Order: sequence, then structure tokens, then C-alpha cells
Amino acid sequence: MTSNIEHTVIIGGSSGIGLATARKLLGPGMKVTITGRNQDRLISAWKSLGGAADKAAFDASKPDEVRQFFERLGPFDHLVLAASGGKGLGPFQTLDLTDIAGGVDEKVRPQLSCLQAALPTLNKSGSVTFISAVSAQLATPGVAGIGAINGMLLTVAPILAIELKPLRVNVVAPGVIDTPWWDFLPAEQRQAVFADYAGKTPVGRIGRAEDVASAIAFLVSNGFMTGQVLTCDGGLRFAA
Repeated sequence: MTSNIEHTVIIGGSSGIGLATARKLLGPGMKVTITGRNQDRLISAWKSLGGAADKAAFDASKPDEVRQFFERLGPFDHLVLAASGGKGLGPFQTLDLTDIAGGVDEKVRPQLSCLQAALPTLNKSGSVTFISAVSAQLATPGVAGIGAINGMLLTVAPILAIELKPLRVNVVAPGVIDTPWWDFLPAEQRQAVFADYAGKTPVGRIGRAEDVASAIAFLVSNGFMTGQVLTCDGGLRFAA
């Protein structure tokens, strides 16, 4: 883009890490568009940003909707891929292996599909940031399935950094972060899990969405970072 204002699109920007990233990036010199498939949640997120961001409702798992969005959007500078999923958790011996395919469909494929559709209009001097998870780096029971899913994004980022150069391609791997991702657990059980992980994590707490947003903002702004995995886990992978 020729304007001094750069434009970041955040796929999955209506809650959690995506929304925190929008809040972090918004300001002088940066325009932000958040997307989400739930219209009500997207509007609520937009209002929480004071209406300062643009918004678009579509389902990132549906290629036609993805393609139409980017065709309407026009040229932009940075793409943050925060589409998420929760399939693949549990002991391997009893893991339903179809959950791995399901996890790919709800997280990996939408992130790759959005990038592919964005390439014609994404500034080649800009950046792409995938959001994976530290489960891809943990040697701990119960994460073989979800770790395999998230590991795909760790693998693809450096390959695309070379294939799509000079476009910068990086990935952030968050640890245990207090976001709506954990809402599948009842509140009491969720707090017990958080307390357990806080005790294992060297920094003595679990993460906040804002912690990961700061890591993403660094990769977006640093023009000399590409092909990198930036792990934001409070050191959990060394201690779990």
C-alpha cells in the first residue's frame, strides 16, 4: 500500500488472542479489520474496541466465503491467523483419530485457506503470523493429537517464508492462556487446571491474551523476522 497507514487483518479477531491483538495494534499508523463467524460476538468485540476497527463476519472454514472476503477487501499489509480449535486432546491409547482430521479442518485448513486467498492482495513487504500452540512442542501425555495438529503450522511457516519471500511468515506458539478456548471446562475445573499449570510454569502464572498479543505485534512490526517460531508460554515447555 502507498499510504503511511498499514492495514492488519485478524482472522478470528472476535475474542481471546485475536481480539487482544486488535487492541494491541490499533493506533496511529495502523488500521485493523477483525473477522469472525459469529455475528453477535463480532459486534460485541467491535464495540469493545470503541468501533475503531473494521469488521467482517464470515466462516473461515468455508473457502467461498474466504475468497469473497479477500476479493472485497482489496490490498492490505499484515495477516494474523488466529482461527482456533480444540480437537485432539486426550490419551493416545483412547484418542479418536478422526479428531485429528477434525482439528485440521477447524484450525489448520482455515488458516492456510485464508493465506492462500489473501496472497493476490497481501503486500509482499508485509507479514503473515500463524497462531499455533505450545502443545506442538510439549513431551507430555495427552497432547499427541492436538500437538500433531498444531505442529503442522510450526512446520509450514519456515517453508512458506522461503516460498513466499519477501513476504515475512512467522508463527506464535502460545502456552496455557486464560481465554474462552478453555470454556469447554466447568469454571471450577478450569480454575484447577489453571492453578496446576501456573505451578508448573517458571513465571509462576498462566498467560493472558495480552501476553500473546505483544508477541504477535512484535512479529508484525519487525521487518527482519521471518520463518520463526516465537513461543510465548512462560517457559512451560521446559518444565511440564
